[in-house]
Amino acid sequence: MILAGGRVDELGVLTHYRPKSAVPFGGFSRVIDFPLSNLLHSGIERIAILSQYRSYSLINHIGTGAAWDMIGRNRGISILPPFKDYENPHWYRGSADAVYQNLDFIQYYGPSVVLILSGDHIYQMDYRKMIRFHNEHDADLTAAFIKVDQKCASRFGVAEISDDFAEGGPLISYEEKPSDPKGNWASLTVFCFRPSVLFEMLKRNQSGESYEFGRDIIPMMMREQCKVYGYKFQGYWGYTRTIDEYWQTSMDLLGAKPKIDMEAWGVRTNLHHRGIADRQPLKIGPQGGLENSMAYNGCIVEGKVRNSILFPGVHVMPGAEINDSIIFFDNIIHENVQLNRVVSDVNTVFNRNVRIGRPECDGEPRTSVIGWNNSIPEGFEIGCGCRVNPRIPADRWPKSKRLADGEEL
Repeated sequence: MILAGGRVDELGVLTHYRPKSAVPFGGFSRVIDFPLSNLLHSGIERIAILSQYRSYSLINHIGTGAAWDMIGRNRGISILPPFKDYENPHWYRGSADAVYQNLDFIQYYGPSVVLILSGDHIYQMDYRKMIRFHNEHDADLTAAFIKVDQKCASRFGVAEISDDFAEGGPLISYEEKPSDPKGNWASLTVFCFRPSVLFEMLKRNQSGESYEFGRDIIPMMMREQCKVYGYKFQGYWGYTRTIDEYWQTSMDLLGAKPKIDMEAWGVRTNLHHRGIADRQPLKIGPQGGLENSMAYNGCIVEGKVRNSILFPGVHVMPGAEINDSIIFFDNIIHENVQLNRVVSDVNTVFNRNVRIGRPECDGEPRTSVIGWNNSIPEGFEIGCGCRVNPRIPADRWPKSKRLADGEEL
């Protein structure tokens, strides 16, 4: 069960028209491709995606599930939208409620284990190892955790885990986003449940006021002295909750020894979505150059691109310079444009002599994000850490041709 339907305010304009799991990532894929590819390589072939917020882009991307080999008599991807009926008057009220409302789906297949995943994290994991650990210890719940710096642990669900075994052990304590965390093992939102216990906990949670796995279900199971284990994940884990975290995780794709190796990880995507498979090869002009960057088919690079990621269909015209930026599908960057630490959504046009960002912004790196379907007027200047909403009409752009650092349009 993949929890893929929400948005986060911190991603701003990137999630105005799509759930966070459908945000483009890595030059051609989407964030949800990582858990889907992990499931494929783990041999788990019956998948449900729980989607609520503006699901069209996600549905369009998943298609038939063929990109992940999820078509067949005993395998497939089902997208489960929220619903109301004579028994249930609510849309999904939280992660636990979303699964509760689809217990009939789980019960129909009668699994021995239910795996519940977040659809918005960047990582590579063989779930079979975690399931084996779960079964060996006859656990009611096994949750995956990764060690984080103590000073940022308060942003996550945090556990203390016994050192009984190399791979993990029983949970000693668990707190959801505590102000003063006891431990530094952060939840990955990867849960392996014994189905009968999951059903019981979700039903009992319906009488509460909150419906989240981290805030409600895990503490309830700890109080009830269920067998709750922590599985210690040792690999890379990329968080994409904020614009700057999304930017940093994307930058981890670059370099001589990148932290994220999508080819080695076997990441699959739907190459028919946005016509990726049918686009022309990458073209680099006589003055064009790519330095420590990724650019995909359909791109035309006639300017200079450094430490950046270009999605299919991006056209960088002569004299333009792109540095430390992530440019989504079908952007057009005209002559003498300069972009520094920019994330630009799809179908945006940067007209001549536009300037966005600076190499250094008061000693702090701050990312400017541009919403989709914009045409930024010629000669416009945008500072560091700015946000431009999607589809700004031509008459709404300031006549001063300038946005100061941190401003929003």
